[in-house]
Amino acid sequence: MNLGDRAWQVPLRLAAGAYILDSGLRKWGAGEEVAKHLQEFASGAYPFLAEVEPARFVKALSVGEVLIGAGLLIPSVPGRVAGLGLVGFGAGLLGLYARTPGMRRPGTPFPTQEGIALAKDAWLAAIGAALVLGDRTSSS
Repeated sequence: MNLGDRAWQVPLRLAAGAYILDSGLRKWGAGEEVAKHLQEFASGAYPFLAEVEPARFVKALSVGEVLIGAGLLIPSVPGRVAGLGLVGFGAGLLGLYARTPGMRRPGTPFPTQEGIALAKDAWLAAIGAALVLGDRTSSS
């Protein structure tokens, strides 16, 4: 498969990859207060995370975001591989959206004003799904 066959992936991978890589790099140097806030927020949706030390949680989150972002930006990483990482990451973020009170308007899947920041993660999951479903490199 030549590069032209994968050109449609470029804008998807650049947009999502740059965003996630930047997010992960910014979290790497997060202070104690930020780490505690992120860990508490995540443990509201995923209770097992309450057992993780906040500094360790934010470092792990940072590393995960850097790896996913870099995987999207490095052209030699197959679209399916990068897409699977993005689907998993996006699903985790959408779990926060679904499980955190006040993020959705009652009786609907649509966000409240407070939920918009998490609801937009549906686009990340959709980009990941497009990369997984649209990358035909393993079937060529």
